Amino acid sequence: MKIGFDHKKYLEEQSKYILERVNNYDKLYLEFGGKIQFDLHAKRVLPGFDENAKIKLLHKLKEKVEIVICVYAGDIERNKIRGDFGITYDLEVLRLIDDLRANELDVNSVVITRFDGQPATTVFINKLERRGIKVYKHRATKGYPTDVDTIVSDEGYGKNPYIETTKPIVVVTAPGPGSGKLATCLSQLYHENKRGNVAGYSKFETFPVWNVPLKHPLNIAYEAATVDLKDVNMIDSFHFDAYNKVAVNYNRDIEMFPVLKRIIEKITGEESVYKSPTDMGVNRVGFGIIDDETVKEASKQEVIRRYFKTACEYKKGYVGKEVFQRIKLIMEELNLKPEDRKVVIPARIRLAQLKENSNNMDNCTVVALEVEDGKIFTGKSSELMDATAAAILNAIKHYANISDEIHLISPVILQPIIDLKSQTLGNKNTALSCEEILMALSICAVTNPMAQIAMEKLQILKESKAHSTAIISRSDEQTFRKLGIDVTCDAEYASESLFYNN
Repeated sequence: MKIGFDHKKYLEEQSKYILERVNNYDKLYLEFGGKIQFDLHAKRVLPGFDENAKIKLLHKLKEKVEIVICVYAGDIERNKIRGDFGITYDLEVLRLIDDLRANELDVNSVVITRFDGQPATTVFINKLERRGIKVYKHRATKGYPTDVDTIVSDEGYGKNPYIETTKPIVVVTAPGPGSGKLATCLSQLYHENKRGNVAGYSKFETFPVWNVPLKHPLNIAYEAATVDLKDVNMIDSFHFDAYNKVAVNYNRDIEMFPVLKRIIEKITGEESVYKSPTDMGVNRVGFGIIDDETVKEASKQEVIRRYFKTACEYKKGYVGKEVFQRIKLIMEELNLKPEDRKVVIPARIRLAQLKENSNNMDNCTVVALEVEDGKIFTGKSSELMDATAAAILNAIKHYANISDEIHLISPVILQPIIDLKSQTLGNKNTALSCEEILMALSICAVTNPMAQIAMEKLQILKESKAHSTAIISRSDEQTFRKLGIDVTCDAEYASESLFYNN
């Protein structure tokens, strides 16, 4: 894989600028945009970016940092899911706490934003408090976002409980967008000012990248990633007016800046040090780019990936037609086609061949898998296993120099698993998933040296790309993620069944 980004340079630049901001205040509230850990989008569009760069940076500053996690009550209530992990936002909060603690970072508390006594959220609060985690409940702020006098008063931010913190940097993060991070930071500024403390606000940004062109594929890929939020990149007019320099920001930040500036000035009683929304951000990611062409190509591939993801979400009913239309327009803006993803055509061709040679392939799915050295392997679904499992077995058999005719997994192992699924557990779909096949392979590896060699070749699949001719199960999607395989799917179901096989 070509490297287009210098991870070490980025970490040095970002940590230096954060510390410079801290020096101006007794306490800095640092809103973390994007994911604090496993930032797979950044890793895909910036080859060389460490997906855990943010948490590693915080680990370097751990003596100065404590973390507040915000989650919107409405997201808990409707079971909103973090797509890359396939878990709900409440579970993501628990995972995040565990991972932050594992990195020796101090988790101060969880803030439930826009809380209004929702039942599922109340259960979640009880769960956290009974595990010894401090929870704060913030109601919707009266007058927000236009009535600044009410917002910055005892009737507005004053009604929120004050979050007790002890370290100079308070990182405010969340499972996803719209969780109330900004409101929590501003609420804390209000309370700190009431207590006579000099506190500041800043935003840890990654995208859009302010110092690359507006229509750079890297910034367009950000629009594709937030297509459901209707984010649009724009020239920061405030920045241009103040400094006569072009900077890229996005519509929500630019639209909110005048109100945000007024709120901060009302809280502090002084003119804001920030002349533009770009000023508020600490974003040095553009200075880490070392190969622009590599970043451009990676970003284009990410736009295609987002197109397939959005098409599948539209098919499943998760997003509306306008969202799907918008991602199509973004594709057209970059003159991209779905087939520009290299693994798409081989998967579709293989499926067409199978259907041409057999009359019983209506519910067949094919997965094509491109490994880092450029080789492409395919696998088809069968009564025995999913197409995802077949493609992986075919790839690792090749690298282990094992003939196609040789069975890696003994029927003696497979049949009891199938019987368990069908007879004991009552599953109607008995085809083994990718994870189940790999479990069976690991059992066979105990007595079969060839299976052991094949298992060792799984590491070769890291950074691979795959494409399925039908929507794969969430279980297979997560197994691919754990293996480091980036998978897309055509927006088609594998069968006519509404519940089974999904």
